[in-house]
Amino acid sequence: MPKILVIEDEATIRRVLIKILTEENDTYEVEEAEDGLVGIEKIKKEDYDLVLCDIKMPKMDGIEVLEAMKKIKPEIPIVMISGHGDLDTAVNTMRLGAFDYISKPPDLNRLLNTVRIALDRKELVVENKMLKKKVSKNYEMIGESKAIEHIKDMIEKVAATDARVLITGPNGTGKELVAHWIHQKSERANGPMVEVNCAAIPSELIESELFGHVKGAFTSAVKDRAGKFETANGGTIFLDEVGDMSLSAQAKVLRALQENKIQRVGNDKDIKVDVRVVAATNKNLKKEIEENRFREDLYHRLAVILVQVPPLNDRREDIPILVDYFSNKIAEEQGTAKKSFSPKAIKLLKEYDWTGNIRELRNVVERLIILGEKEVSENDVKLFASK
Repeated sequence: MPKILVIEDEATIRRVLIKILTEENDTYEVEEAEDGLVGIEKIKKEDYDLVLCDIKMPKMDGIEVLEAMKKIKPEIPIVMISGHGDLDTAVNTMRLGAFDYISKPPDLNRLLNTVRIALDRKELVVENKMLKKKVSKNYEMIGESKAIEHIKDMIEKVAATDARVLITGPNGTGKELVAHWIHQKSERANGPMVEVNCAAIPSELIESELFGHVKGAFTSAVKDRAGKFETANGGTIFLDEVGDMSLSAQAKVLRALQENKIQRVGNDKDIKVDVRVVAATNKNLKKEIEENRFREDLYHRLAVILVQVPPLNDRREDIPILVDYFSNKIAEEQGTAKKSFSPKAIKLLKEYDWTGNIRELRNVVERLIILGEKEVSENDVKLFASK
């Protein structure tokens, strides 16, 4: 159950905020604090999912609360409550790290919508932090070939910028891995990394998935929902298999890239977003453009930097390193002793035609570890690695 703290010195406003939050959504647990000092003490002792904080308060004002929170628990979103004369200050708090602001007297729909989006963002940030260590292990870039060293060098140069990147290459080569490296080495690393598999989402739902929707926009839209661009605000959105996106969705993505604004499905209100876009595809987008299946203007927006990930057959010298890496990883996952591979087994694996690339090699190594002898032999490879 999401836990919300309301810091407000005016008892009347405090009661109104609590009433709106508890009556409209009985899944919220709401606590209150009559000033900033009490609020900070509560934040130190309790874990909250969201804080609503007045700007003008005695003892400790909202700006001081915001600055203290960012040092104590920076992952908690804080929404500022502003009187009419505080609007300029409220806008400035956004630069200091506030999630948003609402005006007094609070508008019910504006308040609830802000709360929902803030809680969605908090959940995503926490999830990203929890997965940070796993991500760094799961997305290691293994290899010493010239092709891999070239990609690593490109990532080092590109990551520090906000330049959009288009990653190309066959299925199973590690395009997702490159995208994660770019994000982790960027200034946005502490922000969310949101992935969208454009090929896995039906064309009629892709716009809602990317940009969100409002209640009633279509039959199954029973409530307002933030899209991936909104939840990626301040971070990176990874559009995997972008070549499979519908032309209609492409047009909206193009507008988002041009104007840094989106519109939820069923609403014409602009929402500003600050998102770095990294895209990937296994298709030849220039050919898709010629056949009118992909917008040329969107291609040029996405392909500021092009990263070509080579197939495994073009970097066979990395196979021994990859086999050793997967052997260690699989043994760790299964809680078993690591198996070694004989030189002849490795030699045979290097000669295979790896049409499924890294993904296929990983599956074959796992199969050989399960079915092979204590030391995986050439014969094991012939028996169990056949296609």
